[in-house]
Amino acid sequence: MKPFSYLSILLVAILALAACAPQATPVPTAEPTAIPEPELFDIVDTAVADGRFTTLAAALGAADLVDTLKGEGPFTVFAPTDDAFAKLPEGTVDTLLLPENLEQLKSILLYHVVSGKVMASDVVTLTSADTVLGEPVTIKVDMGKVYLNDTVEVIITDVEASNGVIHVIDSVLLPPAKLVDIVDTAVADGRFTTLAAALGAADLVDTLKGEGPFTVFAPTDDAFAKLPEGTVATLLLPENLEQLKSILLYHVVSGKVMAADVVTLTSADTVLGQAITIKVEDGKVYLNDTIEVIITDIEASNGVIHVIDAVLLPPQ
Repeated sequence: MKPFSYLSILLVAILALAACAPQATPVPTAEPTAIPEPELFDIVDTAVADGRFTTLAAALGAADLVDTLKGEGPFTVFAPTDDAFAKLPEGTVDTLLLPENLEQLKSILLYHVVSGKVMASDVVTLTSADTVLGEPVTIKVDMGKVYLNDTVEVIITDVEASNGVIHVIDSVLLPPAKLVDIVDTAVADGRFTTLAAALGAADLVDTLKGEGPFTVFAPTDDAFAKLPEGTVATLLLPENLEQLKSILLYHVVSGKVMAADVVTLTSADTVLGQAITIKVEDGKVYLNDTIEVIITDIEASNGVIHVIDAVLLPPQ
């Protein structure tokens, strides 16, 4: 037999043996293990678990807002830390937690909440945001930092929760004081008791509680005290109330005239129908030459008060 034939027989035999050999068991390919997403908790539980918001958590409980911020939302909460609350004047937190002050506390807390989930990338595009209290907070970016109402810094962003997001702030946001009318503003100030009594006697309280707007040049109690002794008591007598009313109306100008506008004027017509003169001298504003405007731009819901150091007397 030729060598080629032997080689052919050997090759066939090897192929036959390979065909009869047991097949290798395929190794199963392992499925990749999915990494579970971390479980998110609601805003309240997220804040409590963090450990830096114990005062905020206590305040939310006292103001009956826990269930609200555990709700569906979504909410964005600018959350003051315990250190932020500690910056408030001593005793402030304890006072706010008293039952009689819980409405005020609730207003403060709601001033930290914005409807919707506003992530940091969106916050920096805004100049203000409306809170659920109904009052806006201003937003500015300065040197890469975000500030609310000019001075409150956002120090940590995008702490996500199941019903929104938390941004951590370094101070407590305080809502702007709600404006009241000119009469109530003067009474609350405490320096205008004589003026308040005179307005009542002259039946002008309802007028200055009206829609307005009005600008009132308001004499302090010290200003009334400069009048000759007995003058105020005499003016308050029933037979002199028309004279008193004229004096008071001589302190009132129609419209809301802020200090920036006052200094551009040389006179202003009062609702009495007689004008007062205005001059600026050495950076101070004087009415009728001698009566100094000592405090300006006390805003009220229906106008503005400028405080003066003497009583204006209409020309005879």
